[in-house]
Amino acid sequence: MTETASTLLSLVPKAEAKQSMKDFKSDQEVRWCPGCGDYAILAAVQGFMPELGLAKENIVFVSGIGCSSRFPYYMNTYGMHSIHGRAPAIATGLASSRRDLSVWVVTGDGDALSIGGNHLIHALRRNVNLKILLFNNRIYGLTKGQYSPTSELGKITKSTPMGSLDAPFNPVSLAIGAEASFVARTIDSDRKHLTEVLRAAADHPGTALVEIYQNCNIFNDGAFEALKDKEQAEEAVIRLEHGQPIRFGGGDSKGVVRDQATGDLKVVTVTAENEAQILVHDAHSASPTTAFALSRLADPDTLHQTPIGVFRSVERPVYDTLMADQLDAAIEQNGKGDLGALLSGNDTWTVVG
Repeated sequence: MTETASTLLSLVPKAEAKQSMKDFKSDQEVRWCPGCGDYAILAAVQGFMPELGLAKENIVFVSGIGCSSRFPYYMNTYGMHSIHGRAPAIATGLASSRRDLSVWVVTGDGDALSIGGNHLIHALRRNVNLKILLFNNRIYGLTKGQYSPTSELGKITKSTPMGSLDAPFNPVSLAIGAEASFVARTIDSDRKHLTEVLRAAADHPGTALVEIYQNCNIFNDGAFEALKDKEQAEEAVIRLEHGQPIRFGGGDSKGVVRDQATGDLKVVTVTAENEAQILVHDAHSASPTTAFALSRLADPDTLHQTPIGVFRSVERPVYDTLMADQLDAAIEQNGKGDLGALLSGNDTWTVVG
């Protein structure tokens, strides 16, 4: 059974009055380093929330540990600053047991992909109805600049003075490999694109993972400069739009094609001879193959030719719905359960002597 986003959102009580960005700002002082990319993301989320038209009391932000995990304090909704890496697990419990809530997870590359990696992949494969915002600054910021699971190979940090030996995770590739039904990437400083991606994620029934490239101007400043500088970005950023040819560069001079020999994707200069071969983006393809191949285009060191946008958006049965249906069926067949009888059933014993 599948449910549409509108069906799932209809379970969440609506706001009684029209809301504004101000309604979603808490009374807490925002305490990130001046210039941190988290400010831009917070402003975008607070500005977007009124669009949902949902009662603030039925929106929940759950975070783990890290700079990004202060997020719930600054949202005038319910929220929980939980423990390292466990936000997806806590959010799964909330979303599954309280279908009248809109549940959002805020996490970082260290929180989600190191100690929290196991919880993240299982939330994705189960397709729980929650939205995961993964702030990726390719560094541990809260603990003052150690390399993270997304830091590039050879990264020199306080904990890797001779350069990191670890191959970095690609969060989008990881999510697609875990069978996530919605996977996207955006950039903290691109307010318009960030809001568009948030809107698409909110509209998706099931788990939506959004990787947000976020600048840490203290410990990893300029990590995404190639994607933010106007001159560089024109040649570095590939904007994915469903149903549109995948082209970029000055005058759309470059495009993505499938290599006929290997089946891999590659970037070519568009000519009259190869223009018909330019790949048309299909975010709704049932197969994750092309979405995964797109996620591998970016050079992990320079981020040259980095796709942003929605890589994959497909409908799959939503875990919360399946669980609710199963519980309803069990009650219909057997009546309401008796926890006391279960705990003291035939599989218990008494120790004497």
